[in-house]
Amino acid sequence: MPAGAERAQGFRVSVPFDFALSAMAARSDTAPARWRKPFLIWLDGADAGWTIPVILLGFVGIWMVYLQVAYLSGDLHPDVLETWSLGRTFAWGSSKHPPLMGWVARAWTSVFPLSDWSFHLMAMTNSAAALWAVDLISCRFVRGDKRIVVLLLLMLLPTYQFQAQRFNANAVLLAVWPLATYCFLRSFETRRWPWAAAAGASAALAMLGKYYSVFLLGSFAFSALCHPQRRLYFTSLAPWVSIAVGLIVLLPHLHWLATTGAMPFSYAIAAHAGRTFDSSLSEALFFILGLAANMAIPAATWVMIAGYRLRRFLHDARSMSSGLRLLFLIAIGTIVFPVLTGIVLGTDVTPLWAVQGLFLFVILVVGGARYPIERFYSVNLTVMVIGIAVIATVIAAPIHAAYRNNYPFEEGRNFYRAASLELTRLWHEHSSEPLPAIDGDENLVLAVAFYSPDHPVPTTASFHKCLGTTCQATPEKGWAAMCFYGDVACNEAMSRTASVVTGAIQTEFVAQSMLLGWPGATRRINAFVVLPCRPEQH
Repeated sequence: MPAGAERAQGFRVSVPFDFALSAMAARSDTAPARWRKPFLIWLDGADAGWTIPVILLGFVGIWMVYLQVAYLSGDLHPDVLETWSLGRTFAWGSSKHPPLMGWVARAWTSVFPLSDWSFHLMAMTNSAAALWAVDLISCRFVRGDKRIVVLLLLMLLPTYQFQAQRFNANAVLLAVWPLATYCFLRSFETRRWPWAAAAGASAALAMLGKYYSVFLLGSFAFSALCHPQRRLYFTSLAPWVSIAVGLIVLLPHLHWLATTGAMPFSYAIAAHAGRTFDSSLSEALFFILGLAANMAIPAATWVMIAGYRLRRFLHDARSMSSGLRLLFLIAIGTIVFPVLTGIVLGTDVTPLWAVQGLFLFVILVVGGARYPIERFYSVNLTVMVIGIAVIATVIAAPIHAAYRNNYPFEEGRNFYRAASLELTRLWHEHSSEPLPAIDGDENLVLAVAFYSPDHPVPTTASFHKCLGTTCQATPEKGWAAMCFYGDVACNEAMSRTASVVTGAIQTEFVAQSMLLGWPGATRRINAFVVLPCRPEQH
């Protein structure tokens, strides 16, 4: 509809831009350039069912290559190593996190090898699953190009590539939150018990991913209470089936919490509580600003697409469908509830904890627009997303790898593999048995557990609690520890232990970052080895 026609209908809100693209878009849709025609064919397949799988496979493939190249001089992030370590044994919880991320890593490594590329693939597959779950929701409100636009706008976020590669308790929610939202939406709409059961189970799964998901569950309740159809929902069996199934799924974890002293809650309180009111207020402000910054590129892109039609935003919002209204209430809850909780309880809130819910706003903006998107914009957005991915992979990734080879990561991940292999070599100079246990710097502990061929078990029973004891207090099979040079607390504990443990070997070595055979930065590491106790030592 021309801008003049909209003004005639009374939409006189001033919009200071149109970018002179509307006329160009009309001409392009009438007579598209030849280079656009393959993209038009691809867009035609959105509702036919083949376009979405193609875009998701392409997303996984190109960003998988990016991660492989960008981190040639760096090993896996400590969060990923921790995730794998938690999944080595099946458990209903750990001292820091709920169990879902460990379960995912354990299931993945039962099929794929224990390697960097395998975990990069897992991270990108998780992102693709998240985008697929988002499409399940968006296809209930939009068709054709708009389904693709929703996914392309989300691909402009750093969430699904750069943040997702750190597969941890936050990243595991990328797929779980939209899946739980979809099931709740279907349960609210149909009020049938299978969807209600699915909603309860997926909500419980979100809680098993991270307790922060309580804000999603609270948003579900808030949206149901505020929605005009709340009477139909709450007088049906649906909410009560969801609650019952959710509790059944959570019951083993709740039992684990009750019998282990609720260690994750103690960790969370120690790490994030105790803020002053002013500090909590500042944290809440930065939480909102951080989420807005995450959305900056998709938001600016949508402004370019909508142009003068942005004046219709409030009108379209008032006439949104029942399902979109429910999603709107959920979206508001996922932002407001963490902010209020942080301020009232004096805790910090980090934008990274909430990025898995940003898909709600993208669906609302695109799905709520009551006008079609010209193919001109759909093709341009497709080219933009592909271009960014190609530039990142071909140009940015090699530059990142070369830079990090000489200017290493602060957490020391350039040296994890080299240090692990050197410690293992030192151990086997004195023992033919596999290295059984590792202690010391937390990141190095996780690295040795992963990269050492012996895959020792991380432990805190020997190194930090061995002071003033003899060899009888050490594990019978021996153990080892590592500290970065300059880590005063870790090295002092190592020195004290060396003075009282019989047969301890203390040494230091230099680990070096390597990029395709090119030497890079170095870092000194102190190593400490306690060999297995011999009978005469008892």
